[in-house]
Amino acid sequence: MRTTKIVLLTIILAVFTSSSAQELAILKYRGGGDWYANLTALPNLIRFCNENINTKINEKPKTVEAGDNAIFQYPFLHMTGHGNVVFSPEESENLKTYLLSGGFLHIDDNYGMEPYIRKELVKIFPDKELEELGADHPIFSQEYKFPKGLPKIHEHDGKRPQALGIFNENRLILLFTFESDLGDGWEDPTVHNDPAEVREKALKMGANIISYVFKN
Repeated sequence: MRTTKIVLLTIILAVFTSSSAQELAILKYRGGGDWYANLTALPNLIRFCNENINTKINEKPKTVEAGDNAIFQYPFLHMTGHGNVVFSPEESENLKTYLLSGGFLHIDDNYGMEPYIRKELVKIFPDKELEELGADHPIFSQEYKFPKGLPKIHEHDGKRPQALGIFNENRLILLFTFESDLGDGWEDPTVHNDPAEVREKALKMGANIISYVFKN
């Protein structure tokens, strides 16, 4: 077991320290929530980043499961959905190892996920809490300026958008975007019929997140 863990951590280090390691994947989870939501969102965001902030990310993101060692091939995991989320003890431990070893998880609540994901994050980090990022956090000015912090993309219940994070040794390792619905703004224009300026705002904030992870 010890030898396997050492080999795994060596692979993690090689992936996360490689200058060409600009890949991301969609995180598949159990519980019944629609982890597969927003089919066009991530490819559109990746295309926007490749064209505007000089990334070279594969425009067809892979799907990985929470308990699979394949997550260690990707420095950036994206997770979304509307409903229930369940992580087993093994999946929680796998995600914890991934995040503490240099990985990053962006969870974008597509409205309805929040009460479930909060409960599951406690399984991963029982000793850490989600902290709200202030508008002065670098993620809001990485490539594009958002002086008021996380933008509101879709209005559902009138609550303000929040960017919540989990840190380890002053490094942001997990970002939870809540009451914003960035992913809907990344979708093809015909999906939600959002105005061009709303989609641009969502894509620019998404580009900030990706740049923060890959260029810091």
